[in-house]
Amino acid sequence: MLLLPLLVMLVLSHAVGDNSIYDEMFMFEEFEELLTSDAIEKEFLEIPHWTSQHGSKVLVNVDAFGAVGDGISDDTQAFLSAWDKACSTPKSVFLVPEKRRYLLKPATFKGPCADNLIIQIDGTIVAPDDPKNWDPQNPRTWLHFSKLTGVSFQGAGVIDGSGGKWWDSSCKKNKSNPCVEAPTALTIQASSAVRVKGLTIQNSQQMHFVITNSDSVRILNVKISAPGTSPNTDGIHITKSTNVVIQDCKIGTGDDCISIVNGSSGIKMKNINCGPGHGISIGSLGKDNSTGIVTKIVVDNAFFKETTNGLRIKTWQGGSGYVRAVRFQNVRVENIANPIIIDQFYCDSPKTCKNQTSAVEISQIMFQNISGTTKSANAMKFACSDTVPCSKIVLSNINLEKEDGTAETYCNSAKGFGYGYVHPSADCLQSSDKDTHSDQTEDVKILRPGPDNPKHTEL
Repeated sequence: MLLLPLLVMLVLSHAVGDNSIYDEMFMFEEFEELLTSDAIEKEFLEIPHWTSQHGSKVLVNVDAFGAVGDGISDDTQAFLSAWDKACSTPKSVFLVPEKRRYLLKPATFKGPCADNLIIQIDGTIVAPDDPKNWDPQNPRTWLHFSKLTGVSFQGAGVIDGSGGKWWDSSCKKNKSNPCVEAPTALTIQASSAVRVKGLTIQNSQQMHFVITNSDSVRILNVKISAPGTSPNTDGIHITKSTNVVIQDCKIGTGDDCISIVNGSSGIKMKNINCGPGHGISIGSLGKDNSTGIVTKIVVDNAFFKETTNGLRIKTWQGGSGYVRAVRFQNVRVENIANPIIIDQFYCDSPKTCKNQTSAVEISQIMFQNISGTTKSANAMKFACSDTVPCSKIVLSNINLEKEDGTAETYCNSAKGFGYGYVHPSADCLQSSDKDTHSDQTEDVKILRPGPDNPKHTEL
């Protein structure tokens, strides 16, 4: 139980009579609640392969509905016909057979469905590769699943977005190109109690896997990959969803490995391998003066290599709402830029963003047991709004080195404290001065790490 030691550190590091300690005690209680349950419940880990229950299952093979599986013929209608049968039949298995390659145009697979549906993907599903041939009625989706309850996606198959020509025509790759919408490879919308296990999603036209307006989603052993130069190809993007767990996943793309945006709460990520990409991000939030709310987020055990960011919270000026109760812990980084960054001045725009006084409030953020090497001089950066400062930022057992120089911490309008070993020093968090730096010369050494305390973005 971490709560008691943290409270002791709080008492030691605050002046007697400081009422803010009571707020921070409450904050740590919230953090403890986020860590009390196992990431993936036992029943989700023990999803039986459909063949082990073949006698009790109704097999719906897409080939039986006319799918050719040669990667050239259009198999969209065969899949939709097979879906109608599987969705309406209790205990059915919607089977995409192995060693075959199915070409699908944009398709929507709607529920609600009969109980205990399994979507078994063992073959490869590929998208048309030319944006000119894309259905203009479906500019943002490719494989879209909605209104599902208690459905399992599983198998050793591949979902391939064939995104190369989409990337080449992006305004992010060539500023002379118009900025146009591009599809997401796999979308799960308005669903609950959904499980996704073992699949590979690759080369999406834009985002790879979007979870939206959903609850109780479990993602296990999923691999997501695209070149580091592919624009806006977020790995897993979560919006307006609750109670989502992502575990034992390897993600490398040209954008955020995982992004969490407005209306999301109770998101836990465990054992994540990220890179290439832009790291794990909360946000962006607050674009175009919008409201963004994200709460109760945990990243536990992650490895980042050759990413442009590590653990990031990004918000636009002019927004409103808040990010609260976030815990990043047990993270190793290798040769990445911006290992720890909070940026309330995010501006992913070809035009300069104007200064605005309103901002998404950021508070109750903990970074614990973060170690490794940084390419950027500012290993930790807290660039916060002067009018809506960041508060209650906690650093514990941080050890970030710059291989060819001195690592520093940058702070602007950020309040918090460190305990344990914090390197580079983050004394600027405790200062009321704006726009300050701390270097590594006076590290906090209350408790050194030991064996029991180890070291889309928009268009």
